[in-house]
Amino acid sequence: MQERSSVTDLAEQLRRELDRYSPGGKLPSSRALVDRFRVSPVTVSRALAQLAAEGLVVTRPGAGAFRAAARTFAAPAGDTSWQEVALSADGAADLVPRSVDASGVLVSLAAPPPGVVEFNGGYLHPSLQPERAMSAALARAGRRPGAWGRPPTEGLPELREWFARSIGGAVTAAEVLITAGGQSALTTALRALAPPGAPVLVESPTYPGMLAIARSAGLRPVPVPVDADGVKPALLADAFRATGARVFVCQPLFQNPTGAVLAPERRGEVLRIAREAGAFVVEDDFVRRLVHEDAGPLPRPLAADDPDGVVVHVGSLTKATSPSFRVSALAARGPVLERLRAIQIVDTFFVPRPLQEAALELVGSPAWPRHLRTISAELKARRDTMTATLRLDLPELALPHIPSGGYHLWLRLPDGTDETALTAAALRAGVAITPGRPYFSAEPPAGHVRLSFAAVAGVGEIAEGVRRLRTACDEVLPAKSARLPLP
Repeated sequence: MQERSSVTDLAEQLRRELDRYSPGGKLPSSRALVDRFRVSPVTVSRALAQLAAEGLVVTRPGAGAFRAAARTFAAPAGDTSWQEVALSADGAADLVPRSVDASGVLVSLAAPPPGVVEFNGGYLHPSLQPERAMSAALARAGRRPGAWGRPPTEGLPELREWFARSIGGAVTAAEVLITAGGQSALTTALRALAPPGAPVLVESPTYPGMLAIARSAGLRPVPVPVDADGVKPALLADAFRATGARVFVCQPLFQNPTGAVLAPERRGEVLRIAREAGAFVVEDDFVRRLVHEDAGPLPRPLAADDPDGVVVHVGSLTKATSPSFRVSALAARGPVLERLRAIQIVDTFFVPRPLQEAALELVGSPAWPRHLRTISAELKARRDTMTATLRLDLPELALPHIPSGGYHLWLRLPDGTDETALTAAALRAGVAITPGRPYFSAEPPAGHVRLSFAAVAGVGEIAEGVRRLRTACDEVLPAKSARLPLP
């Protein structure tokens, strides 16, 4: 975050000084800028690249950076009003809506303004990402023979084998497809398993990105409540009978947003209920590699205990590495595998080979297990800090479950709290939070917020973020939930 801020600040300073130079005039050398502003060469390079992207400077390798020539004309504004008709005509008859609501996804993708504590992030802070290991893996991958050639459409055999071993059970490399991130894999799975207009059972609450996928495919998400032990089997069976659904999407491990783990006695029940309904279970195993240090042995993926092809498994490397390291896998057994493969080929052809080769290099390096141990300890420390600080400074927010994996906490707000008002007040106080409403496919039972502890710089920033959230709560929470005096 500090490096990103330095680049922005330097680019703004150089932007203000451009009028000192005539078009084509040479800017100071990179070395001179490093000495003058006391920043790194990387910061200078990125700031100049930003100005070049804006068309303000031109960089010439070996010669330096020059002020770009002034634009001689402005393009006339066009009339795009015709698009309103084209995009909406006969829309009521569409089985698949042509507009997509991405607001629930953008909450965790959009970077907050500078100085705002990022409790809404969905990825590891740069300080937690294995940047050196990924860079080294990418460099080694680029030197592999054929690294820039066309890969097999299903993915590199060695990478498919690695994912198959990670899943366990009888899953083989032949039953694995390499995909470009978990979001892409979920999109492929839902398109393959349900026609437009069909119901799809989802956990309640659940990941907003999956709800957006379902709705954009013309599917009808039907909520099935979860508790601290995961989805409730009796309600799942009722939902299958009532809707005739043929798909259930779930996150059995460290569910988003509740953090629940599907209880051992429920695992077999979920598979049996789906099998009797003639339905698929899409298992989104998105944070298996973000386990906390105190978690103990993890349950196997549902796919490892499924000989009948009920489970379509989604696993990813992205959450444990970087948002740009978009390598994941779809695993399935039986005829559905060919349908999944065909949809992926039509949509994306294949995942770029250099990225697949880099993934192989990364997971096969000694740096990989070291990285996993590091983030396991760091995430536990962050979780404990956020939990303790919330209990001390915000006892009004109920924390029913403390997860032993993942990167966030799910808190229930006092009755009568306006989520939207709290989110806005928090941002004014300098902390970005995620409201709970987008996680529900129907009316929510109460107000909630999700707080991420992975996207911030460290435990000090967590304490500061909670302090700022206290300020927002004092402004918004109902009077009856005023802060209790500490003993």
